[in-house]
Amino acid sequence: MYNAKSYAAASATSGLASQTIARRDPTENDVQIEILFCGVCHSDLHQVRNEWSDVMPTIYPCVPGHEIVGRVTSVGSGVTKFKAGDLAAVGCMVDSDRTCPNCQAGEEQFCPNFALTYNFPDKFKTSPVTYGGYSESIVVDENFVLRVPENLDLAGTAPLLCAGITTYSPMRHWGVTKGKKVGVVGLGGLGHMGVKFAHALGAEVVVFTTSPGKKEDALRLGADEVVISKNSDEMQKHVGSFDFILDAVSANHDINAYLQLLRRDGNLTLVGAPDKPLEVAAFNLIMGRRSLSGSPIGGIKETQEMLDFCSEHNITADVEVIPIQKINEAYERLLKSDVKYRFSIDMASLKDE
Repeated sequence: MYNAKSYAAASATSGLASQTIARRDPTENDVQIEILFCGVCHSDLHQVRNEWSDVMPTIYPCVPGHEIVGRVTSVGSGVTKFKAGDLAAVGCMVDSDRTCPNCQAGEEQFCPNFALTYNFPDKFKTSPVTYGGYSESIVVDENFVLRVPENLDLAGTAPLLCAGITTYSPMRHWGVTKGKKVGVVGLGGLGHMGVKFAHALGAEVVVFTTSPGKKEDALRLGADEVVISKNSDEMQKHVGSFDFILDAVSANHDINAYLQLLRRDGNLTLVGAPDKPLEVAAFNLIMGRRSLSGSPIGGIKETQEMLDFCSEHNITADVEVIPIQKINEAYERLLKSDVKYRFSIDMASLKDE
């Protein structure tokens, strides 16, 4: 074991503060990574404040962060995919059982025995739970470490490990390609990545937003058209025309207004997670054989595919880089949607602690 600097929450109300944590020494198949940037996901805030206590209660101290980009400092004797000096990344998972049908299919995100990057039982018993990326280093099995292309901006790459793959995966699954018409509902941390991916995949991209002030930015990100969803006339002209709609809104909203926009066999996928059930009118699905689905992150193979796609198309998240000392302020701003479009922590700032 060795000690590492981190920022951790001691309780649901304490906020995050400097704390030394224990990390395991690299075993035969492990990669040790110096963390350079860590993205800030809204789920970090929920977890730190124990807002998911019914399904995933927080165990303190909690070190969040699952959008990790860094440089390999050492590897175990059995590691073949990485060497010291390589750029590497870690997303939401750090392990799975590797034997179940989901793992065998390269869909580790559906493994019933996966291990999350933080606030999950630590099978190595180095600590009560896994500790995430708000830290100076991390040790992860090589099979859950991703290669980072050299041409990508590292601060903007970090959010790709969650926001990126969360939006890329359903687009690949539902066949978004050139000639398809794609809608993106909501222009935030997830939505802005959805626009970039849909545009790069060659689709016609329409952004739906309640905020007229976001129109210019949506067009800059790659949208072909912006619809103000409160305008019924603008919505009506798109009825029955979309192949795929990505819904990235986490607040309660009228899902039926968007289901009506799907053409025959069209799909709407939820990646936002409203805290209350959405009412769905059955006929909006029956008429047109439309489907409504949800999607989490992707598997390791698909996440690597996404990073390579980003390299090819020069895609990263739009980020505001902050020092770790401003993380509590960033959480408050996150609640107000006061960021375009993700925070990325420069972990070099941790050296000042």
